[in-house]
Amino acid sequence: MEAWRCTMGDVWRKAVVDSFKYLPRSFRERYAQVAPPDEPIPWTPLRVPLHEACIALVTTAGIWRKDLDPPFDYEREKREPTWGDPSYRVIPRDTRQEQIGAGHLHINNDDLLADVNVVLPIHRAEELERTGEIGALAPSAYSFMGFQGSPANLQPWRDVYGPEVAARMRAEGVDAVLLTPV
Repeated sequence: MEAWRCTMGDVWRKAVVDSFKYLPRSFRERYAQVAPPDEPIPWTPLRVPLHEACIALVTTAGIWRKDLDPPFDYEREKREPTWGDPSYRVIPRDTRQEQIGAGHLHINNDDLLADVNVVLPIHRAEELERTGEIGALAPSAYSFMGFQGSPANLQPWRDVYGPEVAARMRAEGVDAVLLTPV
């Protein structure tokens, strides 16, 4: 895969990106066969300076707040390994580490249960807010399950969950999103 990167002097150059660098060798061949979607990347320029922007956090780590929400449907995924839960969970920004639940079947959950910031950097974003690097951290973050089946069924995200989360973000005055995919 090719990507553009900025080098000294604001010169943009093509760089080769190894998309499989951290995947086990057994995964490389399978994922190398998957063609990227034939759709344009949705990109919207930031309309306000970053130091004035309200930033929302989104992760695909499948975490939830134990006292507010049920876990993602891991049991169905165990029964139907080609299915993935398309729903989302709202993670309020005041969530404490001990309130986080995790059970993603495709990643090791130990690290994120020890420090949620590895998948949802709420506390790091709060630091950026305090120092004025960002205008504000949104009141809510959002967690999706990154695995959406094989082949992936993105229709529920496009028709239901994506529009719901976008409406919630608009209501909270969000200007930009930091996505932490896993």
